[in-house]
Amino acid sequence: MAQNKNALIRYKTIDKCLQNNYRQWTLQDLVDACSDALYEYEGRDVNVSLRTTQLDIQLMRSDKLGYNAPIEVYDKRFYRYSDPDYSITNIPLTENDMTILNESVEMLKQFKNFSLFQDLNGVIQRLEDTIYVEKTHQLAIIHLDKNEQLKGLEHFDTIYQAIVKRICLILNYQSFKADEPTKTHFHPYILKQFNNRWFVVGRKEGHSRIVTFALDRIAGIDYDLDLDYSNDDFDGDLYYKDTYGVTVLGDSMLMDVVLKVDRENAPYVITKPLHQSQTLVKTFEDGSVIFQLRVHLNMEFDRLILGFGPCIEVLKPKILRNRIRNRFKLAYEQYVGGASRDTET
Repeated sequence: MAQNKNALIRYKTIDKCLQNNYRQWTLQDLVDACSDALYEYEGRDVNVSLRTTQLDIQLMRSDKLGYNAPIEVYDKRFYRYSDPDYSITNIPLTENDMTILNESVEMLKQFKNFSLFQDLNGVIQRLEDTIYVEKTHQLAIIHLDKNEQLKGLEHFDTIYQAIVKRICLILNYQSFKADEPTKTHFHPYILKQFNNRWFVVGRKEGHSRIVTFALDRIAGIDYDLDLDYSNDDFDGDLYYKDTYGVTVLGDSMLMDVVLKVDRENAPYVITKPLHQSQTLVKTFEDGSVIFQLRVHLNMEFDRLILGFGPCIEVLKPKILRNRIRNRFKLAYEQYVGGASRDTET
């Protein structure tokens, strides 16, 4: 048992003793009570020393633990609370405690439908009740991205349990390009979130290539208990090491990318790198910078660059520079045509 847990048991035991005003408590009595409590929890003798108990009382009296317990000695040998109604369990929550609890509850509630968090439901409810009693509701300080209308989350727990219990799945999956769903026997390896969407990464039965399925495109799901599960020691961190997003491409599309970022956006890219491989190459007098990173040139990375508009210029490689330039050209032509259509209407 961890030492800090032992200490908490001793604090609670001393507190319980000192709440009992029908008995006089010597230091040795408190030592014996703590030893008995630790024996009950650990199932073995734990010798609590007089010095340890004295230090516990000293800490309980101080503000280090937030207790400020009014422990006093009377008749030169007995211990008690000067306030007979005091208990370390009755300490009111501070303003900071309330803020932390309130935001923690909000974050925990994001996972309310997942079975691995279901045991917390009662705890969350009790925390909410405590917060309500202590203070009226206040507006959230931390605002998390969430989409209550996001499809596919009902499959999250089934997939999670399959990964934990090493069970194969039968997916009824319909991609955006398909006219109807197709049935696939699938070995799930990890669940991955990107851009407020969830994906399951794994391998189709009979295939060696790793594939990614979006949960919002799964039309139906079931377990396949007859198929032996194998995850091939899959390492998600290693698999996505060179990728922005979820689309992992072949080595031919893994390239060194050189970007020039203007002065206004350079601080954002410095403090929030576009990819873990990003390094600063050069800083110009006007405040613009050049970065280099090594990533797969996938669709997600294209969209990231396009999202910066004219604030980022692709210097290398040529294939990416041409691709971004052509997309900006098409967008320009579309808006030029759209402007003429607007005047017609």
